[in-house]
Amino acid sequence: MAENREQIVQEIKAEFMKNLAERFGHEQERKLNNYRQQNEYIQLGKTLFTGSSLMEQFPITEYCLNEGLPIAYNRGIGGYTTDDFLAAIDTVLLAPRPSKLFINIGTNDIRPMPEGEDWFEHLSANYRRICDLIRDKLPDTEVYMMAYYPVNGHAALARDNSAMLVRTNENITRANGMVRELAEEYGFQYIDVNDGLKDEQGDLKAEYTQDGIHFDPAGYRTVFERLKKYL
Repeated sequence: MAENREQIVQEIKAEFMKNLAERFGHEQERKLNNYRQQNEYIQLGKTLFTGSSLMEQFPITEYCLNEGLPIAYNRGIGGYTTDDFLAAIDTVLLAPRPSKLFINIGTNDIRPMPEGEDWFEHLSANYRRICDLIRDKLPDTEVYMMAYYPVNGHAALARDNSAMLVRTNENITRANGMVRELAEEYGFQYIDVNDGLKDEQGDLKAEYTQDGIHFDPAGYRTVFERLKKYL
C-alpha cells in the first residue's frame, strides 16, 4: 500500500514538473515573439543588452533614459541556455544590429547536463559559436562580454536547489576565465563589474538576493554604476 502511494506521489510530481516546463516554454516563446515584433519598430544601431534572466530583469533601458544616456534595448529571456540563445539569436542579438553589445549568457548552462555531458565543454563550444556569429554578422559592433555574476549558495531559497551544486562561485570563476579568453581571441572586450555585488567571502551579498542567483534593484543599480563608463 505504501509503495503504491509513493508511486502515485512520484507520478503526480512528474506530471506537475512536465506541465510547469511546458508553461515556462510557452512563456519564453511569447517573449521571443514580442521581441520579434518590437524589433520592427526600434532604432537600429543602438546599444543592446542580451542574455538570460539576469539580463532580462536588468532595467537598463529605464536607467539609461533616466540619466540621459544613449538608448539601450534589452533582449534578455529568463531561463535561456546557450542552446536557446543560438536558436533565437536573430531576434535577441542580430536583428537590432547594435553598435554596442553587452552580452551575459550561459549561467544556465552551469548545471548537471543530460547524459553526463560536461557542462564546461558544452558552454565553451556554444559561446564560441555565438562569438563566430557576432564577428561574421556584426563586424563593426563594439562587443562587451560580461563576467558571470557571483552566487550565494547559503541563501534561503538556494539550499534545496540541486543546480547550485554545480553553479558555484568556483565554477563561475572557471567559466569567466573561458569568457575572458574568448574575448581576447575575438578582439572583444571582457568586463567584470561584479565587485560591488560580493561580500568578503566572494559570495553574492545576502542582502541582494533571496534565491542566491537573482538580485534586487539595489544589486542592479550597483552593476549599472560600474557599467556607465562603457555606455
